[in-house]
Amino acid sequence: MTTQELVDQIQKKKSFLCIGLDTDLDKIPSHLINEEDPIFSFNKAIIDATHHLCVAYKPNVAFYEAYGIEGWKSLERTIKYLNDNYPEQFTIADAKRGDIGNTSTRYAKAFFENLNFDALTIAPYMGRDSVEPFLSFENKHTILLALTSNAGAFDFQTKKVEGTELYKEVLKISKSYKGADNLMYVVGATKAEYLTKIREIVPTSFLLVPGVGAQGGSLEAVCKYGISSNIGLLINSSRGILYASSGKDFAEAAQEKALQLQSKMQEELEKRNLL
Repeated sequence: MTTQELVDQIQKKKSFLCIGLDTDLDKIPSHLINEEDPIFSFNKAIIDATHHLCVAYKPNVAFYEAYGIEGWKSLERTIKYLNDNYPEQFTIADAKRGDIGNTSTRYAKAFFENLNFDALTIAPYMGRDSVEPFLSFENKHTILLALTSNAGAFDFQTKKVEGTELYKEVLKISKSYKGADNLMYVVGATKAEYLTKIREIVPTSFLLVPGVGAQGGSLEAVCKYGISSNIGLLINSSRGILYASSGKDFAEAAQEKALQLQSKMQEELEKRNLL
């Protein structure tokens, strides 16, 4: 999917919602546990109930790897179901990979070619030669961790290196990478006050923003400081949607939570004349 195709979907659906498929067998409704593939059954129901309200889905790979080969099969079934039935959805593998040279190329092949995701999250701190292999894949997107939503982000990301915060250096240097047009960045919703400075460096790049909802981030604040002329935001919600109910009405409850977010996003887009 190209960036323009993503923008077109946002405008069509009046939504820049990304739903994180962080599916945990300890949290899904108990009536699904006896299914042949309970993770996929849960994901399918969530997708079918919410696909018209969001533009992206983001499975966190750790929630699948934790269950070994069966979990990996559930991930494969999930992304195939999305690609076959809802090809307009932007798909993100939240895997936070990153290594040098041929290793990065192999990671890229795994997620971009084998599983056919549109995007992959990458840890950038091994530098250029660990990122550029991902950027060589046409119409695939590399989402660099820039300023994350967790408390430990302050351990390194905001520390100054020769007078400049490290996350700003990541943003600035990454713009010189070959294939940088396909870069996006992770910026946590709990760091909304930093978005003005981030937009000075990457004014129109798409930002994947986790942390709205369960982690306390504000959708309104993110839009105030982070929305761009091409919208440039994907707001992720995981637990607040997935586990809105633990009963047989879980998919309907998820749909209602997604609708609430989509409605707020529509308001933000309309008041900025972005529709």
